[in-house]
Amino acid sequence: MEHCKLKATALIAEDEALLAVNLQSELFGLWPDLEIVAIVGDGASATQEALRLQPEIVFLDIRMPGMTGLECAEALAEEWPEGGKPFPLVVFVTAYDNYAVQAFERAAFDYVLKPVQSSRLEQTCARLKERLTERAPGSGAHASLDGIVAQMRELISVGAPQAGQLPGETAPLRIIQASAGNTISMVPIDEVLYFEAADKYVRVVTSKREHLVRSSLKELLQRLDPQRFWQIHRGAVVHCDAIASAQRDESGKLTLTLRERPDHLVVSRLYADRFRGM
Repeated sequence: MEHCKLKATALIAEDEALLAVNLQSELFGLWPDLEIVAIVGDGASATQEALRLQPEIVFLDIRMPGMTGLECAEALAEEWPEGGKPFPLVVFVTAYDNYAVQAFERAAFDYVLKPVQSSRLEQTCARLKERLTERAPGSGAHASLDGIVAQMRELISVGAPQAGQLPGETAPLRIIQASAGNTISMVPIDEVLYFEAADKYVRVVTSKREHLVRSSLKELLQRLDPQRFWQIHRGAVVHCDAIASAQRDESGKLTLTLRERPDHLVVSRLYADRFRGM
């Protein structure tokens, strides 16, 4: 077997140490010139280290503590610095079924199934080598960050399964029950201007006050009307009727102003496409 002769750097994000070591070993056998610059065990560390080290490839386990691999890729697409190194090639390592595999293929991301098979990983290495060669200096081809964002948006839109889904709770919320001490406040959903992730809680912001609910934004999203509540960032969802204007600065960053509060909300690259003049 002919090894890949292309030098490259990669990060592995896998919460099971034995599987991470096995993947590293398999990659070394198939691609000796691939340097593994970091191995991490959770999504937050994967995001932090990928932004710091800027490897050419990231292998992301889908199910990890805290952030999933999909959420990590989403965060990287939002936070990757423009004008620096190209966005890394993403390979999802997944035990999901065929539905999710089709989602990855449609979104143009590569994937390998657990347990990782050498023959399949060899195909992935060949694809990665080809893509890296295509984006090499002087090749005349490169993947723009806008293109990567479009791919990530596509992956999100096809609804690839994520940890934490609540399949039995599909009815749109009408009331948010926010507890503080011995009091439970009933907040009508129509009064909510926006939701913002805050550690293990979500801030529920109305025109007059704020509440904290012990939930994840991902869980809430599954019970919000997507026609009325727009996700603008992986950590923020805004009631569309609450938006007064959207302002784009010279760098292209989009910021929203609200009708009933002085707050300004930043729209990430992934969701900026929603705001287009008619």
